[in-house]
Amino acid sequence: MTDEHDSPRPEDDAARLGLVVVGEAAALHSGDDAALDASEQNIIDTIDDLVDEPLTDRQEQVVQRLASAGGTLTAGLSGALAARSGRSVDDVLEGAARSVLWQQRLADGDGDAGGQQREDAGGQQRDRRDDDGRDED
Repeated sequence: MTDEHDSPRPEDDAARLGLVVVGEAAALHSGDDAALDASEQNIIDTIDDLVDEPLTDRQEQVVQRLASAGGTLTAGLSGALAARSGRSVDDVLEGAARSVLWQQRLADGDGDAGGQQREDAGGQQRDRRDDDGRDED
């Protein structure tokens, strides 16, 4: 029988996967082949660590592609947010990683997430828009 503290909580696994996706997005933005290869290996290693039983080849490919697709979406959205906000993509991705960790702390029952204020990715506050979708001053 295993102790309940021996296995990670689903929230911890989700945070780990979230950080893998952010890492994939950072690798995509870097354009560095070595970073992309390392990110792909990180996806594979993370999946291997998280599953209780070996996946079939097809299941493993699907999960890897889902993680990669999440990274691609994150890369695209972070690039768009960076362009819109005048911040660097690195700042936006750092904010995304902080958001993942904040969510994990919140799941730990730490209502104020370690005393940190909740921020949108990249430290951006939501734009205020009127009913027509225009920015308010």
